[in-house]
Amino acid sequence: EVQLVESGGGLVQAGGSLRLSCAASGFIFEDYAISWFRQAPGKRRDLVARITSSGSTEYTDSVKGRFTVSKDNAKNTVYLQMNSLKPEDTAVYYCQTAEGWGPYRKDYWGQGTQVTVSS
Repeated sequence: EVQLVESGGGLVQAGGSLRLSCAASGFIFEDYAISWFRQAPGKRRDLVARITSSGSTEYTDSVKGRFTVSKDNAKNTVYLQMNSLKPEDTAVYYCQTAEGWGPYRKDYWGQGTQVTVSS
């Protein structure tokens, strides 16, 4: 059974830092891309960052230069280092992976971790 468990969220002042972790199990971790999404109240869930099986990364424009996604294959864990946090970064953060293609694609999500940035 695929499981993704996020941790590391909390309350931080603007300009501060947090590191989120996503512990994965139930699949061959190093073969899959893992993404971080976030969802603020009343808004859609948006992609924040992604790391591929080979370690390539991509970020949404609003977090470039502030957030860094990384992974440790030995620990089956993906991290999201968030620096220079802003109040607009406040959201529930989810990690996600998927298997299959087209109509056979299945997405897996963690339960989310709350990040609150005070001004």
